[in-house]
Amino acid sequence: MHSGDGAAAQNGAEALIRMLQAYGVRHLFGVCGDTSLPYYDALHRLEHGITHVLARDERSAAYMADAYARVSARVGVCEGPSGGGATYLLPGLVEANESSVPVLGFTSDVAVTSRGRYPLTELDQQALYAPLTKWNGTFQSAATIGDQVRAAFRAMSTGRPGSAHLCVPYDVQKQPVSPETLWAQPEHGGWPSWRSAPDESQVTRAAQCLLEARQPVFVCGGGVIAAGAFDEIARLALLLDAPVCTTVSGKGAVSDAFELSAGVVGSNGGVPATRDVIAAADAVVFVGCRAGSTSTEHWRYPRPGTTVIHIDVDAFAISTSYLTEAALVGDARLALAALIARIEPERGSSPPGADPASPGRKLADAARRVKASGFAALAASDERPIKPERIVATLRRVLADDAIVCADPGTPCPYFAAYFELPRPGRWFITNRAHGALGFSLPAALGAWFARPASRCVAVMGDGSFGFVAGELETVLRYDAPLLLVVLSNASFGWIKASQRASYGKRYFSVDFRATDHAQIARAYGMASWRVEDPTQLEPALRAALAHGGPALVDIVTQPLELAAAPVSQWMG
Repeated sequence: MHSGDGAAAQNGAEALIRMLQAYGVRHLFGVCGDTSLPYYDALHRLEHGITHVLARDERSAAYMADAYARVSARVGVCEGPSGGGATYLLPGLVEANESSVPVLGFTSDVAVTSRGRYPLTELDQQALYAPLTKWNGTFQSAATIGDQVRAAFRAMSTGRPGSAHLCVPYDVQKQPVSPETLWAQPEHGGWPSWRSAPDESQVTRAAQCLLEARQPVFVCGGGVIAAGAFDEIARLALLLDAPVCTTVSGKGAVSDAFELSAGVVGSNGGVPATRDVIAAADAVVFVGCRAGSTSTEHWRYPRPGTTVIHIDVDAFAISTSYLTEAALVGDARLALAALIARIEPERGSSPPGADPASPGRKLADAARRVKASGFAALAASDERPIKPERIVATLRRVLADDAIVCADPGTPCPYFAAYFELPRPGRWFITNRAHGALGFSLPAALGAWFARPASRCVAVMGDGSFGFVAGELETVLRYDAPLLLVVLSNASFGWIKASQRASYGKRYFSVDFRATDHAQIARAYGMASWRVEDPTQLEPALRAALAHGGPALVDIVTQPLELAAAPVSQWMG
């Protein structure tokens, strides 16, 4: 695609917008600033089809772009000004990079000719972003804009997806650009692009190991969802009678209604019953996950001696923590399809996993049954403060199957990872598990809504997280986004307080704050809101909020996390 054929010369700011347009960018999330004025003016003057979403904080803009990318399968794009804006945008790009999500952040900067002369907001952006993004560049002159934007999109969308940063100096935005340099490789606007397939000898070795295994088990990460390998993982699991577990980021790789689904494993969202599934395996296949500390409970499960097969688009992620019998370096969908082609002829037309009495089905069923029984009793409790289990169960009951739930770290993440059932595979659950910064879910829900406006998007956050992003209530209202915002109020930074209880003799220090009526705050912004303290009023309040149609907030006084039965292994003994 050539964006400049037959066009007159344009300046750098216009060229940047035209390059984004050529890559199919339709939404741009950001915050204005002095050094950004040239490209803001270009956005105003040009016909480009891009909606600029003004956030109230650059961190929020980056989180919006992150969730947008996850839901749309397009590259998410965000922007901010020089100085403080460049530092505020950084947390979102770090999270996206470590979560393998393609997000481009570009930040304006002081003029190249002003560097080293102490101009206001001068900052070495190249050095700041270099270790924290997959790709990082600076426009030294307008002539480099085409090359740099192409490199950024190519890096973000190929191989292991990740974030990219571009530094856009003020004077470069005003320099002339030759239209012939402004062309795009259009498939790099989406992800994953240019998929790669694994080595055939490794596929053969993996297939042999799986056919010989007594009880194989899959552990699926976010790479399965990114690759869209939903049919392939379900089909292969049935062929092998292999339970399918997921990481927190991989939740949605299979539906919770799938016969061999065993649920989330690991130290955040896993429970002893799902841990038992991994412990029972003699062969574990990691698919699109890095087998890090959370998903393996600090590398205790799988146990030493378990045969490990690893599928990942990033070769460097394989064999980091486990001796690997077969390494399938490539796209998850292509790798799983290659295994199916080798294994299906050996297993015939009747897959073992289709038999309700098969060992794998029994193992998965037992895990689901034990987990559900413990959850159901707590979810039915009328005790005050309201138990988190009651909130999860009620939300599942009132939300449509295609709702997208964005959960902050802290109280929401383990509960929704463990217990919020997804009736269909796909990207229906989003959380920021790479770095776990508070204040993610509200802007993420807005970004998800821009990507998929037909779905009800829900943000579930603790009151600690709400304090980070209360200003974005105005953003939600300005766009009249029909989000459901749920605040779990326990007047503390609950995750840290629960850890102090579990590991530090209940020596609570600097984790509590004053209780706040978040519904009143929402009303002050002009948002419909409800505050719930009685468990019997929870479902009516949530249904009323959903029926309202527009933006709505429900503030729920919730059991303190340190007293709850959260599915977090370090607190469960």
